[in-house]
Amino acid sequence: MSLRLYNTLTRQKEDFRPIDPANVRLYACGPTVYDHLHIGNGRMLIVFDLLFRVLRHEFGQDHVKYVRNITDVDDKINARAAERGVDISVLTGEMTAIFHQDVEALGCLPPTVEPRATGHMAEMIAIIERLIAKGNAYVADGHVLFDVPSMPDYGQLSKRPLDEMIAGARVEVAPYKLGPMDFVLWKPAAADEPGWPSPWGRGRPGWHIECSAMSWKHLGETFDIHGGGIDLVFPHHENEIAQTRCAFGHRIMANIWMHNGHLQVEGEKMSKSLGNFITIHELLHSDKFGGRPWPGEVLRLAMLRTHYRQPIDFTVKALEEAEQTLERWRNYAILSEQSGGAPPAFLEALEDDLNTPKALSEIHSLYRVGVIPGVPPENNEEPRVRAFNAEIKRSSAQLRSCLHLLGLDRIWDPNWNRPSSKIDASRRIEIEALIAEREEARRAKNWAESDRIRDELDAMGVALKDNKDGATSWEAKR
Repeated sequence: MSLRLYNTLTRQKEDFRPIDPANVRLYACGPTVYDHLHIGNGRMLIVFDLLFRVLRHEFGQDHVKYVRNITDVDDKINARAAERGVDISVLTGEMTAIFHQDVEALGCLPPTVEPRATGHMAEMIAIIERLIAKGNAYVADGHVLFDVPSMPDYGQLSKRPLDEMIAGARVEVAPYKLGPMDFVLWKPAAADEPGWPSPWGRGRPGWHIECSAMSWKHLGETFDIHGGGIDLVFPHHENEIAQTRCAFGHRIMANIWMHNGHLQVEGEKMSKSLGNFITIHELLHSDKFGGRPWPGEVLRLAMLRTHYRQPIDFTVKALEEAEQTLERWRNYAILSEQSGGAPPAFLEALEDDLNTPKALSEIHSLYRVGVIPGVPPENNEEPRVRAFNAEIKRSSAQLRSCLHLLGLDRIWDPNWNRPSSKIDASRRIEIEALIAEREEARRAKNWAESDRIRDELDAMGVALKDNKDGATSWEAKR
């Protein structure tokens, strides 16, 4: 059976036929590093990491290129850096380091390339110049904007009616726009804002042009798969398609567009106003959800139990069940010291648009081999006992292979789900940096920022003590 994937562009499953089987190319929109990522972002990371693993299994690990970007220039970044009184490079460096720790804890492989937006200004400017030359963009009041009506089939991904898109765009339309749907490619930067030189003056890029530039540089003008959360279909991915297709004159940007579904928490939409907004970092390191921190493997399995295109309800009960399941599978898998190759039914499930619920049911079938029959009675003939033990060894070896392909193989460590008070070197550096920032805020009598950092450290499982001499000591909470 060949790999079949659901294409948002065509609204149907399609056989995956890479442009070049020796160079399969995948792009997924990565984080905007102004804050910790929430658990909805975590779902996207896990889904496309699984796709990366499946593609490597199908085509060979040296023949798949996965690009997941870092957005390190953005209005939200500027606002947060100003709020904290730090340079954007300090903020984005700190948040990127935490992101890397969190995504590693979720069992995600590093992407082949992890480009940063700030390193691709030349490519952005080159695309914008192409669009202006072709009549798809115009300069107005220091801005460069994409002229949406210049692309007759704009909207092919979201399939929104034109009048609906126009109505949605008419809220506070900037006076320099020729049309309400036109979007920014380049904008002027104020003197106190980050900016880069360009033919249109000092400025910074719009959000959508960043991904077009990074995918072009690292994957080419057209490539195989582009992915992200369902919330990115419009306007982000729609506008990426418009920019890239018009700049390079191709019918497509990516052959297949994949999107994971929404996530809610305990039956409600996640929002700060409801008090149920949870970050990956908090789940891993604090007791905010369920009164305890959770291992990354548990979070990963809880996500994989629901098909990636379906909405998911993230609950404490689901995490508890995932942890119990992993412990049972681990105890069975370690009966074999080596992997035995994933069974065909498991692979076929993953090849069917990453059908993880079906794949997990196949794992459970392997587990049941040694659970349902029980230990053969003592009066059984010895050949039957040997055959039964061989079957257990075979199925446990296959189970190991399945868990490896799903990115759940770190549970071989007997202490995989036991919290530790130890702080590794990278986290110690992160903690010390935050404490230094807090001390600076206290010296400036910026008590709000001081309290914010204390709360962040508390969520990381770090207890602070402000000493009489003005110094701050800390320890890991047990």
